[in-house]
Amino acid sequence: MDLWNLLMQGFATAGTPVNLAWALLGCTIGTAVGVLPGIGPSTAVAMLLPITLKVDPTASMIFFAGIYYGAMYGGSTTSILMNTPGEAGSLITAMEGNKMARSGRAGAALATAAIGSFVAGSIATVVVTLFAPLVATHAVKLGPPEYFLLMVLAFCTVSAVLGQSTLRGLTALGIGLAMGLVGLDQISGQARYTMGVPELMDGLEVVLIAVGLFAVAEALHAVLFEGRVVETQNAMSRVHMSAQEWRRSWPAWLRGTFIGIPFGTIPAGGSEIPTFLSYATEKKLSKHQAEFGKGGAIEGVAGPEAANNAAITATLIPLLTLGIPTSNTTAVLLGAFQNYGINPGPQLFDSNASLVWALIASLYIGNVMLLVLNLPLVGLWVKLLKLPKAHLYAGILIFATVGVYGMRQSAFDLVLLYAIGLLGLVLRRFDFPTAPVVVGMILGPLAEAQMRNAVAIGEGRWTIFLQRPGSLALLLVIAAVLVLPRLMAWRRQRQQRELAHQG
Repeated sequence: MDLWNLLMQGFATAGTPVNLAWALLGCTIGTAVGVLPGIGPSTAVAMLLPITLKVDPTASMIFFAGIYYGAMYGGSTTSILMNTPGEAGSLITAMEGNKMARSGRAGAALATAAIGSFVAGSIATVVVTLFAPLVATHAVKLGPPEYFLLMVLAFCTVSAVLGQSTLRGLTALGIGLAMGLVGLDQISGQARYTMGVPELMDGLEVVLIAVGLFAVAEALHAVLFEGRVVETQNAMSRVHMSAQEWRRSWPAWLRGTFIGIPFGTIPAGGSEIPTFLSYATEKKLSKHQAEFGKGGAIEGVAGPEAANNAAITATLIPLLTLGIPTSNTTAVLLGAFQNYGINPGPQLFDSNASLVWALIASLYIGNVMLLVLNLPLVGLWVKLLKLPKAHLYAGILIFATVGVYGMRQSAFDLVLLYAIGLLGLVLRRFDFPTAPVVVGMILGPLAEAQMRNAVAIGEGRWTIFLQRPGSLALLLVIAAVLVLPRLMAWRRQRQQRELAHQG
């Protein structure tokens, strides 16, 4: 009953006219971001981070959450109509959805994607409601040694998972940790790595780094390196499904949802893995095998879209309860929380209960809003695809520049913004993931403080991390995260060599 009362209070907060307006704005921008290829939710949230200076924390978190899952809804539109996935999670949708569009069934593909997203998002939100407080209750019992190792686990998982290679991920993390050291030492008060520049005494601004790495770098990369591709678009048909298509879709929605939720709660690399797994499951179980890869099977759109949205919603569990981001966008959202002086983690459910429950309630409201925005108004979103790319990226650069300058009216901030943007461009060009930079910069100083506290508790002995059952268990998990993927890769290579030798 206590949980129900808290959720009802959340609905009372999220249901105020101001917060409803922010939720609708977030969902609308999110859908537009999803429809426009190349602009992901992480870029959009990073670009809009400066609004945190003026807007109430609850309203801005509801707004950012709307952008996050709204982009997942919108991403299916371009995947189906143009075979251009706006997000990595929409790659599988493009495979079957585009084939359905070519055979004149674009409407059915768009309908199953939108309704599947709604079903999956709603079920995943119920899971967040039930399990996030439970995780937070147990996580409150953690001490400094466990907190430090939890952050090390976040570093390892984000570095190892969000990118093509672990070495590149760890390099990006090292850059982020170095950025986090700039400024005054938390305990001694000594200036570190400021190079005598007064503006660096307060440390690097999280908003500035996120905007530079995501928004500015994305726009510069598009301008400098993306070719002028002539995009073709399939014709729209009426957005509805026949009775048979409903029968084929609903089991795929449910299967996709329950594949996606676990992958959202663990740092397993975003929504790509669950969408691939869902597609493989549907292909295996379908009675219409011949349609896969040819005319387009509706299960191949329904399952992966549900898995995508379920995984995205479930990422809020580790973010809110442990302060661990498991995707690019949650890494930027972590920066938004920090900008308000709020540290996501076990205490969040006690210290900022009204914000957390309003955010969870807004997920239910946002799902309904997105269903209304996506089904009847799909024709309107398709018109966005005619927007010239040059104007779009120029707008992103102007918005990012004005937003960052507005924070402190500092010309130094603008120089730093474009220096960070160039760094982001280099990282992007050489396939270095950018999320570990943000995670390292935000969690680095917190990890340093917890490590110092832990060593102080152990009276200077590092064995404190081995003496406590919680910290020892986390050390074993960290070792597994770093070693198991290499063992599996080595075993796979060995099996391939043996097969080749036998052949």
